[in-house]
Amino acid sequence: MKKIHCLNAIASVGTDIFDENYEITDNINEADAIMVRSAAMGDMEFSKNLLAIARAGAGVNNIPLERCADAGIVVFNTPGANANGVKELVICGMLLAARDVVGGIEWTRSIKDSDTISKDVEKGKKNFAGGEIKGKKLGVIGLGAIGAEVANAAASLGLEVLGYDPYISVNSAWRLSRKIKHITDINEIFKDCDYITLHVPLTNDNKGMIGKDSIAEMKDGVVILNFARDLLVDDDEMEKALESGKVARYVTDFPNTKSAKMEKAIVIPHLGASTQESEDNCAVMAANELVDYLENGNIKNSVNFPSCDMGVCQAEGRVAILHKNIPNMIGQITSAFAKNGYNISDLTNKSKASRAYTLIDIESKASEKLVDELNAIDGVLKVRVIK
Repeated sequence: MKKIHCLNAIASVGTDIFDENYEITDNINEADAIMVRSAAMGDMEFSKNLLAIARAGAGVNNIPLERCADAGIVVFNTPGANANGVKELVICGMLLAARDVVGGIEWTRSIKDSDTISKDVEKGKKNFAGGEIKGKKLGVIGLGAIGAEVANAAASLGLEVLGYDPYISVNSAWRLSRKIKHITDINEIFKDCDYITLHVPLTNDNKGMIGKDSIAEMKDGVVILNFARDLLVDDDEMEKALESGKVARYVTDFPNTKSAKMEKAIVIPHLGASTQESEDNCAVMAANELVDYLENGNIKNSVNFPSCDMGVCQAEGRVAILHKNIPNMIGQITSAFAKNGYNISDLTNKSKASRAYTLIDIESKASEKLVDELNAIDGVLKVRVIK
């Protein structure tokens, strides 16, 4: 019986995937795996039982990835599961910025008791007029699951779309419409675009990427949309740009004490992935990732270990080894199998930065002695007998 602990409420369509071989437990210390959404795990102590953490969402800032990797805990996320929900809100944000719909609605409510409201509206509506997005230039920074969907949707609405992503994956490239112009210099976006939308993860290198220097490069009256990460934008510089008119509108899904007070900012209460469909999709993907890892040893969408898939084990035994990516690990591992009389029928080894993963099928079941010898190899983080 494998035990799952949910740190946040997880949609039942996800937890229903766990069959009679699983138990949802309230005791985190006995859990084989954890499902989480936004709960902070940075200071959390993990038991030796814990094998995996699945984040029902894309961002993993709330999880201590390196500490998990050192303990042989595989951390999964669910890229693309909420992409449509975020995409739709980004398009909504563009439309709200193009025409002062929010201001118009608030003004209409302020005169709701007027007996001449129809005439008042005809006189006052000019104060909320705006422009159309068709024919404008949109710069999409980051062409992952969400960025690619935003780019495609914008192109279908008649915008000229420039996409920038030096790390674009093959899958993302295939998803892009032929209408998208893929550029290699981000400054083209800063200089040429009427709208700029951010879809990149936050790193030490890109913190405040929308700041004094990049804003200075932009067209007067540009609209900035941030549905990625709060700290990608320097709030102090954005406030100055809005006050001067350099930036016409700032649309952000991340309210804070600064952005919530900015004039000409449209501040949304972090609704990007807050749809029932997105929550369901994330829960289902996270649960399936855990099941495949716990039952088969396969890794898909991990953020701290490499992907690896050997399907369902057809051999008598399967052993999974999480280890450091250092020389002679495979030699030592296979030597341990040979020394104990095991014939290897299949083997896959994958690496990701400083971590690696080896999955081995054998023609007889693994003994405790073999597992102990594998664990004793310097650089091995965790050994698990899958079958």
